[in-house]
Amino acid sequence: MTSYQGRCLCGQVRFRVSGPFKQFHLCHCSRCRHATGSAHASNLFIGNDQIEWLAGEERIQRFDLPEAQRFARAFCRHCGTPVPHQSRDGSGFIVPAGSLDQAPDRQPDDHIHFDSRAPWYDGTLQAPRFSAAPGSPPPIDPA
Repeated sequence: MTSYQGRCLCGQVRFRVSGPFKQFHLCHCSRCRHATGSAHASNLFIGNDQIEWLAGEERIQRFDLPEAQRFARAFCRHCGTPVPHQSRDGSGFIVPAGSLDQAPDRQPDDHIHFDSRAPWYDGTLQAPRFSAAPGSPPPIDPA
């Protein structure tokens, strides 16, 4: 069984999840776009017994959107990074794929709520690509 370590940006919240992942969705709904500040959320789904908190579980803040029975998010109270959280129905955990230290061994299953995508989002856009921000030194990976 493959396991993956993950963390928030500041490193105060750390966890380990074990595969296999049950689902992997790229969600384009407006709630996920607002919650991530990006074009979509990239969420992996696991069972309740597939996560182990290594540090900082007490630093996690959870937010349940009252008017949306299925929407919740959790984040590090120090740096604001999205971290895994239990689904509102308690059936499993939702893991932000970008919070993992290595790539999952599964490709996304689909784009969901694609008709709600940001009008500027185009997955096939052939814009210039850079290995770092133009004019800046390469990023340093703190890991």
